Amino acid sequence: MDFVIFVIAMGVLIWGADVIIDQSEHIALKFKIPEFIIGATLIALGTSLPEMAASIAASFNGKPDIAIANVIGSNILNITLVLATVFLISKKINPARDFFAKDSTWALVPVLVFLLMIFDGIISRFDAALLLLLMGSYLLFLLQDAKNIPELEEIEEHAKEVEKHFSWVKVVPLLGLGFVLVIVGAHFTVESASEIARTFGISEWVIGIVMISLGTSLPELVVSISAAVKGKVDMAIGNIIGSNMANTTVVLGAAALVNPMPIKASAYMFDITTMIVATLLLVFLTANKLYTKSAGISLIIILGLFLNHTLQSI
Repeated sequence: MDFVIFVIAMGVLIWGADVIIDQSEHIALKFKIPEFIIGATLIALGTSLPEMAASIAASFNGKPDIAIANVIGSNILNITLVLATVFLISKKINPARDFFAKDSTWALVPVLVFLLMIFDGIISRFDAALLLLLMGSYLLFLLQDAKNIPELEEIEEHAKEVEKHFSWVKVVPLLGLGFVLVIVGAHFTVESASEIARTFGISEWVIGIVMISLGTSLPELVVSISAAVKGKVDMAIGNIIGSNMANTTVVLGAAALVNPMPIKASAYMFDITTMIVATLLLVFLTANKLYTKSAGISLIIILGLFLNHTLQSI
């Protein structure tokens, strides 16, 4: 029964996030915010909403292992599963944006900062504030960089299309519904996952790093595959980088603000190391523009090693 509740709750959580993303995009277009900014901020943050809700709920309920494992697992899966899938299904990948020069380092910096923060065995509220400040600096960078993107005509077209059907009477209730679905879904996801862990004698860390992180990574997977199929590879890769940035800063920071989170880094060194290796590989691939199926297979190999180690630890 707990597994059924977990699946339903995860579905509600993802559905709520999808509603919020959709309505936020309409609001952004109404105010003529550049599409690049929408993709790099609203969609990246929106697809991280399930991780945020699940981690905050876990932290609030005194389950820091689930909160932290969810972030680490999601970061690993975003690169080794989602990005690998984009590489494998895309016919030709030739992004216009230089992701190495402008974006991939932003995925690495918070991971290295996280590594420094866990040396004392706890992610404190002070650490949380620094992580949120780091996300603020990334958003500032994106806003400044967007000034160099000539999208004015495209924005005008999208804005006119949205204006025809836009209604605050419709948007506000839908946003409210989305947040309710996310909050309720997150609560039951964490509680049912904890019950599953207790029933089968599995640690909450393993539940968080595999089951919850896989479920909360579904929005990134769906959005990125959809973008890749439509030939919008920039959006697909940008969504993954932005989502990992949001996971390590906003998700982890928000959860630690609710409750400082202790972590036994030595006990989970393989998972933490896998996240670092996957992020370094992301930087390497973007630096050398290796957007190929071979690169996708390399990422899948890391995913296989990660899942094999996790399953052996059960």
